[in-house]
Amino acid sequence: MARLLADCREFGRKCTASAVDAAASAVYNGEEYTKGVVFVSLGSNLCRARRKSGLSQEAVAEKLGVSRQTISKWETDETLPDIRQSKRMAALYKLSLDQLIDFDLDVQEVQEAIVRTSDAVTDKIDWTKAWGKKYPVLLSYPETVDPAPYARELARLLDRLKEAYGYSELDAMLVLKDILAKVWQARKKG
Repeated sequence: MARLLADCREFGRKCTASAVDAAASAVYNGEEYTKGVVFVSLGSNLCRARRKSGLSQEAVAEKLGVSRQTISKWETDETLPDIRQSKRMAALYKLSLDQLIDFDLDVQEVQEAIVRTSDAVTDKIDWTKAWGKKYPVLLSYPETVDPAPYARELARLLDRLKEAYGYSELDAMLVLKDILAKVWQARKKG
C-alpha cells in the first residue's frame, strides 16, 4: 500500500478509492503482504505503462485523438477507455492488450534487466549470497545437508540431457532448472 501511495504522489495524480482499497486489501496485520498478488486498477496500469513509455498525457491524447482530460480520467478510473482505444494505447506503449491490462512494472523491469545483463557480469555475482538475503536457507543448509549425493544425481541428469538431446552444458543446466521449477510449481498447487 505504501508503494502504491508513493507511486500516486510521485505521478502527481489522485489515488482513486478503488486503487487504495485494492492496495489496502493486501495489508495483513499492519504489514504489507508481499507473497500474494496485489490487484491494481486499470487506471494505475495505464498510468504506469504511459510513464514507462516516457510519454506525457498530452502526447498520448494527441496520438489517440482525445483530450488530455480524457487520459487523466482513464488513469484515475473515473472512466474507462473503450476496447479500440485500449488496443491503440497498447500499441503506442509497445505492449499487448493483455500486458497493458496486467501491467506489472516490477516484472517488466526484471525481465529487461535479465536481457541487459552480460554473462561477464552474471559470472561475478555470488547468486547464493544474493538470493540468501531473501531465502536464508541458502546460506544455512551447508551446515546440515551433505550436498554430494544430490550433486552426483544432478550431474547424472545433466549428462542424460546432453546425451539425449545434444545440449551444451549450459543448455542442459537451464533445461533441468526449468523442469525443476515446473515440478516445484505443480507441488505448490497441491
